Amino acid sequence: MEEQTSEITSESRKIRENFQIFGVATFLFACFYAFCMYKNDAGITYLFMVAAGLYYVKYCGKQFGFAAKKGTLFYTVCILLLGISTFCTDDARIIFFNKTGVFLLMISMVLFNVFETKQWGLGKYVLTIVQSILWSWGEWVRPFGDAKYYCKNKLGSKGKTILYAAISVAVSVPVVAVVLNLLMSADVLFDDMAERVLESLNLKNIIGVLALTALVFFVVYGFLSYVVKGDINEGVAEGKKAESILAIPMSGILTALYLVFSVVQIGGLFLGKMTLPKGYTYAMYAREGFFQLLAVSILNLFLVLAGIHFFKKNKVLTALLTLMSLCTFIMIASSAMRMVLYIKTYHLTFLRILVLWGLLVLAVLFAGVITTLYKKEFSLFRYSMVVVTVCYLGLSFAHPDYWIAKYNVSHQNKVIAMDAGYLRDLSADAAPVLVPYFGMEKAEYQWDTEDAASLRKFNVSRFVAKMLVEKQ
Repeated sequence: MEEQTSEITSESRKIRENFQIFGVATFLFACFYAFCMYKNDAGITYLFMVAAGLYYVKYCGKQFGFAAKKGTLFYTVCILLLGISTFCTDDARIIFFNKTGVFLLMISMVLFNVFETKQWGLGKYVLTIVQSILWSWGEWVRPFGDAKYYCKNKLGSKGKTILYAAISVAVSVPVVAVVLNLLMSADVLFDDMAERVLESLNLKNIIGVLALTALVFFVVYGFLSYVVKGDINEGVAEGKKAESILAIPMSGILTALYLVFSVVQIGGLFLGKMTLPKGYTYAMYAREGFFQLLAVSILNLFLVLAGIHFFKKNKVLTALLTLMSLCTFIMIASSAMRMVLYIKTYHLTFLRILVLWGLLVLAVLFAGVITTLYKKEFSLFRYSMVVVTVCYLGLSFAHPDYWIAKYNVSHQNKVIAMDAGYLRDLSADAAPVLVPYFGMEKAEYQWDTEDAASLRKFNVSRFVAKMLVEKQ
């Protein structure tokens, strides 16, 4: 049954009536995506694919008449930087985070330009992103309906011929596959010839590329169709806030507890002027508790945000939340100091770097939280997004495995027995340190450098590792 025109937006109608534009553009992007990404996790073509994705978004926006809003440049630059970082590293964790970041930033950029998001908070943004991803699955069949509509209403009798031909080709593929399989099993000579032909055609890769192209086409077209369909409500409901007296007692008790804890931290850990329990050394005291403090700091972030968004503004509550935030800075500093002391004894790992990075991000986020307490118009969500994105870009380009190897090797007189195995398991980012240190030959490493220098799969980190190993 055809959708009634009154039930769809003008943009949704435009997609249907201009399938030759949006369908072809999406198909071309899907083909380029498959070329760039098929069996290629972190080659230079990932950057080209990201650039093509940005152009596709810009092209479709232009067709709808959407002008890029101020702030789109930030999304664009960050997405491109993540694309560059991806083909410069061999660290699978960083590659995964990079691609996740590109995916989320791309969706956020589309939502930012299609809807009025000034009043959106973190919750609204997250829910809208999840909604646009999950609900767009229902639009994956949309290309068939749009193609049928276009052929029937725009191309007339010629359209019917094209449509029937396309259906015939689609139906013939499984039929040919079944018949070919029967003929191959019927005659050994034909079977031998067919296998050699199929092997020369590399049928497995052909099927893989076609499947990836089809998947990307339907996912992207479905997402585009859903975003402009009109099902996403861009308004923000003004929830009724509770009386501040409900939050003041708990906030007061916690803040008092945090103040006592902060005094202990300043006197015991930072100044070292407090008497430790019997059997405890200062080193033992300093090296424990960082994960617990990180957990409490994160909990405080949610508690302060809850106090801001769910309770009426009150001077006493604001003062308590401010003190709670300031105490959290001391907890963050304490946790960071403990982690640094722990690293000096047990050396660097990716998790320990991630903890220090997380503490830094948390500290900067709390600065924004305190600003929000006193400046209502301050956009905490946008501030947080910029902080997390910029800080992550720093981590992404830093190549953590290189610094892990460099630090641990420089402290080799203290390296414990298991460290040698841990170092050898690091990614190719650590090759400039590990190859000279271990004198590693090709058989001794697990880095995938076979296609590092190929045009499609060129990866800076893997190429450097390959050159270093070959010089051994």
